[in-house]
Amino acid sequence: MDAAVDAGTGQFELTEEQRAIKEMAEAFAADRVAPNALDWDRAKHFPADVIRETGPLGLGGIYVRDDVGGSALGRLDAVLIFEALARADPAFSSFISIHNMAASMIDRFGSDEQRQRFLPKLASMEWLASYCLTEPGSGSDAAALKTRAAKSGSDYVLNGTKQFISGAGDSDLYVVMARTGGDGPKGISTFVVPKDAPGLSFGANEHKMGWHMQSTRQVIFEDCKVPAENLLAAEGEGFGIAMAGLDGGRLNIAACSLGGAQSALDKALAYTAERKAFGSKINQFQALQFRLADMETELQAARIFLYAAASKLDRKAPDAGKWSAMAKRFVTDIGFDVANEALQLHGGYGYLHDYGIEKLVRDLRVHQILEGTNEIMRVIIARTLIGR
Repeated sequence: MDAAVDAGTGQFELTEEQRAIKEMAEAFAADRVAPNALDWDRAKHFPADVIRETGPLGLGGIYVRDDVGGSALGRLDAVLIFEALARADPAFSSFISIHNMAASMIDRFGSDEQRQRFLPKLASMEWLASYCLTEPGSGSDAAALKTRAAKSGSDYVLNGTKQFISGAGDSDLYVVMARTGGDGPKGISTFVVPKDAPGLSFGANEHKMGWHMQSTRQVIFEDCKVPAENLLAAEGEGFGIAMAGLDGGRLNIAACSLGGAQSALDKALAYTAERKAFGSKINQFQALQFRLADMETELQAARIFLYAAASKLDRKAPDAGKWSAMAKRFVTDIGFDVANEALQLHGGYGYLHDYGIEKLVRDLRVHQILEGTNEIMRVIIARTLIGR
C-alpha cells in the first residue's frame, strides 16, 4: 500500500509498514551510527563492521527481490531509510545507498544464475559493493568513458581507470562500465568484478572535503581478467544499465541530504535555545526566528517534493525521470543551504568539529555534484520541457 497525501496538511501519511521501516532505521542509526560518526570522520575510518550490521535488518538489498534475500521494498521506502540513516551520518547513509544501487543493477539485469551467485551475499552485507562509472576524463559525459574490455577466450580483459569510487579497496564487488565496442553509449557493457580479480588494484585514498568515513580511490584495471559469465545482460547494454540506476540513486542522495540537513536544523534549534546574548536566549531575537522558520519551511518543501518523486518512480510514472532530476537538484541544494545556515547560527562553535555542524556542511556539499551534477539535472529537466 502506497503512502497517501493528507489534503489538509500536504504531508505524506505513511502506511503502518513504512512507519515501522522508518523507526527501525532511526533506532539503528541512533544506537550504532550517531555515537561514532565524529570519530569515524576524524580518523577517516571505514566502519565495515557496522555497515555489515545493516544486513540482518534488510538494508543490504532494499529493493532487491526477496527470492535472493532482498527486502523487495519500494523507492519511497528506501528514501525513508536513507533519510533516517543520514540524520546520524550522511556519509554512512550514502555508502549504503551506493551498495544498494550496485545490488539492484545485478537484480534487474543479471541472469538468474548471476542473481543467485551474487545477491544473497550482497543482501546480507557479507559482501559490500561499489559502482564504477566515472573516469578521470569522463564525469558528466559518461558515454565518453575509455576503460576497455576485450574478449579473450572465456574471459574479458579490462584496461583503464575509474575515478572517485566510494568504497574502493574495501568493497568486495565492483559493478563496472567498460567499452566493448565503438565510441558512444552503444559501445558500453557492464561487468561484475570481484576484488580478487587478477590485474585489479586501487589508488591511494583521496584527501577530500567531506565523506571522510568512506574510502574514495581510483579503481585500476591492468589486464584485469574477468570471467565472461560476469557480463551483465549483453554487450552494448551497459550505458542503459548505468542510466537505469541513476533515477533511484538521485532520490537516495537527495534523501541523504534531507536527513543531514534535518540533523543540522535540530542542532541549531537546540543551540539557539541555550545560547544567551545581550541578556536573552538568542532564539528570542526575531531575526533569528525568521531564519529558523525559513529553514523549516524549505526542509518540509524538500521532503514533500522528494516523497512525491519517489512515489512517481514506484508507480513508473512517465515523468518519473524528470521528477527524480528535479528532486535531486532541489533537495541537495536546500540541504546544503540549511546546513550552512545552521553553522552560521552556531557562530564560532559551528566551526568546531565537536559540534558536528561543520561535518554536515562538508558531507552535504558533494551531494550537489555526484549522481549527476545539479547543472546536469537542469539539462535533463530543460530537455523534457522543450521536447528534446
